[in-house]
Amino acid sequence: MRFSKANNKLKKLYKLTDSTLATWLNRKFGRSKAKIYSFDILSGVDCPFAMLCHSKAVVGDDGRRSIKDGPHTEFRCFSASQEVLFNDVYNLRKANHDDIHSYENATDMANALCNELPSDAGVVRIHVSGDFFNPEYFKAWIIVAVRNPSILFYAYTKSLPYWIENRHSVPSNLVLTASVGGRHDSLIHEHGLRYAQVVYSVEEAKSLGLEIDQDDSHASNPAIADQDFALLIHGVQPKGSDAAKALQILKSQEIAA
Repeated sequence: MRFSKANNKLKKLYKLTDSTLATWLNRKFGRSKAKIYSFDILSGVDCPFAMLCHSKAVVGDDGRRSIKDGPHTEFRCFSASQEVLFNDVYNLRKANHDDIHSYENATDMANALCNELPSDAGVVRIHVSGDFFNPEYFKAWIIVAVRNPSILFYAYTKSLPYWIENRHSVPSNLVLTASVGGRHDSLIHEHGLRYAQVVYSVEEAKSLGLEIDQDDSHASNPAIADQDFALLIHGVQPKGSDAAKALQILKSQEIAA
């Protein structure tokens, strides 16, 4: 199992020296040289409640990978496309998937994750790819966060039943965001969960009254953990789809994520 160094999007968090996130981190943790990491597993394969973004990399008989969209996919998961395009990305996430699935209970999973957690971690995004694939795995990350109070953990998730079931056990250094487009979206408003919604334009975000997060500063900031926000459509989208057309417009406007 291996944690990944910050990708280009997460690296933007390093520049937020004047943000409430940076202020909170400095006051709470005092980690001036802390690094940002992510822990990633397989897109789609490890996303039991995905629907509108459900895509995954599949390996053919010839060993080549291709993208497979789900029956209800409206916009393609960007991280699934990464797993098709890049061998190292797929191999790392597949290895993490195999390793974490080899444990049956939350404690064993948490022990394994803690053993691999980088010593200089200050912020960890749980899943650039993948999601909480079962209740024990969700509980494992609660244990990891509780054991490491000087690290800020955050995650987007469609595994809303697991969150709701364990809501009162989630520590303050584990910041969660419900990802709209899953099979249990109704639980978002029913339980008052903070959410993020993918939009196809800046105008759509404004019409919904949502600020756009392009650097995870909304997703990771405990100070605004009750504020909903939008994410601009991104990644490789199916040719001819509404998502692809919207992405092309955003690129022409030079505002694509």
